Amino acid sequence: MTYEEFNAYCASLPATTHVVQWGGSDVWKVGGKVFAIGGWDEGEGSPPRITFKVSEIAFEALKDSPGLRPAPYLASRGFSWIQHYAPPGLDDAGLREHLKASHALVAAGLTKKKQRELGFQS
Repeated sequence: MTYEEFNAYCASLPATTHVVQWGGSDVWKVGGKVFAIGGWDEGEGSPPRITFKVSEIAFEALKDSPGLRPAPYLASRGFSWIQHYAPPGLDDAGLREHLKASHALVAAGLTKKKQRELGFQS
């Protein structure tokens, strides 16, 4: 998945916002809370680095997979975040599934009021 495909997919999810921060990374939020980050790569020609939130179970399942690792900084703070940083990692469909799940995890953690404002609850 390229950064352009990453940004297009994140933009297609409900109630998302995009900012560029942390050294030029594409940061995607729902309700003001981060659910995905594209960036922190090692320069031109390096594979895209895509970071996303996961459940504790998914973290345990993914953290030692080739091309995936606990997300630098975030995981060291005790948060369940994974970074896709090198091949083989996840295929595009798998990455989209995890980005969608990250979006849902973060949205579920918002206040009920914020969820209603964003259209996640009636």
